[in-house]
Amino acid sequence: MQLYIYAKSGHNFGLENVRRACAVFNMLKDTKPVLCTSDYRAATFAKYNLGANRGVGVDVIGNMPHAMERGDMLIYDDSGEASQTMQSHMEKFCTHLYKIGEDIPKDIVDLDYFNSSNHTIKKAVSFADDDYANWFFDFVKDSKRYNLPLLLGHYFFLGNEDILKNHFSKLYEDEEYKEIVCNTTYLLTASVHTALESLAAGNNPIFFIRKDKEYIDNTDLLEKYNIPTIKGDNFDQLIDNFEKQITNYPEVKKIEPFDISKIEDDIKQTIKKFERIKPSLEYKY
Repeated sequence: MQLYIYAKSGHNFGLENVRRACAVFNMLKDTKPVLCTSDYRAATFAKYNLGANRGVGVDVIGNMPHAMERGDMLIYDDSGEASQTMQSHMEKFCTHLYKIGEDIPKDIVDLDYFNSSNHTIKKAVSFADDDYANWFFDFVKDSKRYNLPLLLGHYFFLGNEDILKNHFSKLYEDEEYKEIVCNTTYLLTASVHTALESLAAGNNPIFFIRKDKEYIDNTDLLEKYNIPTIKGDNFDQLIDNFEKQITNYPEVKKIEPFDISKIEDDIKQTIKKFERIKPSLEYKY
């Protein structure tokens, strides 16, 4: 019997789902879960950077039954990919089925982020993991140069660094994500989950609304924690608003670690029960 954790991922919408799923993976590491992502590149990144040492790419959630055996357990990110019919089928297929966004909250953050800030960087920019339409690149390329470091996204286009380095004091690779998020006092980001991780580390995130997407998931979580949001018609205006928000930063609500112990106990008890009956199932006359 195996526990699987599924997260929708892709170069055109980033790794927020994967980061949430890996937070769950690390909390349940004793159960030896397997992380499944929509693209293998995300699974590889999660293995080397997010602690998910067992992972595979499965393209879409509909392929999960091909990777699983009937009776296995599944935790999946409720990103709207699974239809009601598919969810009903998975309930019958799985011994335990948990949904991130219902059984596990969307604001789950990896425990390593909590109170881990050293405040070595005062201000930095971390747009998002993705820039599929080159929106951020175009947004920045005509701006002034700022004394601000930029954390590059995992799915940024190769070669854009040559232009971006003319507008920022330093470029950090995506492998340095956790260090930058944890140690930046004021982080300007267009990723909701990155803002939550920054908040968990004891920092002061500021969210800016990207104009290349009509709808941004989970912005209600920004309101829940009173994380400020800003806009800008161009990058220079955005940075001006960023500086103004820093001088008038609001009181934010503290984010608490999610207690996953009840789910963990249920999974472990099921695994132990299966181990007791497995010899009988494998017995051959």
